[in-house]
Amino acid sequence: MILAVDIGNIHAVIGVYDGEKLVFKSRISTDTAKTDDEYTIILGSLLELYGVRREEITGGIIGSVVPQMITIFLRAVKMVCGVEALVVGPGIKTGLNIKIDNPGQLGANLVCVSVGALEKYPAPSIVFDMGTATTISALDDTGAFIGGSIMPGVNIMLNSLVEKTAQLPQISLEAPKNVIGANTVECMKSGIVYGTASMLDGMVERYRREMGEKLTVIATGSPAGYIIRYCSHQMIYDKSLLLDGLRILYEKNQKENGEKRL
Repeated sequence: MILAVDIGNIHAVIGVYDGEKLVFKSRISTDTAKTDDEYTIILGSLLELYGVRREEITGGIIGSVVPQMITIFLRAVKMVCGVEALVVGPGIKTGLNIKIDNPGQLGANLVCVSVGALEKYPAPSIVFDMGTATTISALDDTGAFIGGSIMPGVNIMLNSLVEKTAQLPQISLEAPKNVIGANTVECMKSGIVYGTASMLDGMVERYRREMGEKLTVIATGSPAGYIIRYCSHQMIYDKSLLLDGLRILYEKNQKENGEKRL
């Protein structure tokens, strides 16, 4: 079994794969104040909770957009499972042709969703990854990463709206019955839900004009499963795309290392 860890700014998602099968996926808080011992306890408890024996884990891979968390999780994985995890970054084989100004600036999360999308869906394609930020990754008809977009995520927009205004309340993420809200809460829900859906639709149109009409559109991340139901364009919701990308990267590098040994 393979342990895959996706460390985001707010949450870390941990998954265990048995071959291509995702045995379990769990979400925990990203906290730079926690020590590697604390995350060792959390990781060990998760494996026990889902009935995975530590000795069943034969490898691991970590992707992170929070650099200071990488060493903490490397130590935790080593302590719990006894394996040296790979890290998505310099030196790892991705098989991804990155055609941007500085390929080294491409974040681990964008690498992972792009690798996952290329493995699972036809190109050309774009991938919406909706987390702390909402990102768009563009893959051309050859499978090359040609660029993308970054914008505030749904929760950042909502929290900013509440924190930076004197009279707007905290609300839940759900769509109102009508786009035209009849009260403050309905107006906020309309703006966040329908406004975000319209933004996604608008970006699809703009990407299609630049890349061509036949685009596969994929969406991942927790808010995506809810928001895209209000979009006009057809989008594939893949809730495990990033973890799948981590698994695929692990397998690519195991194969590469195996071929070198031979």
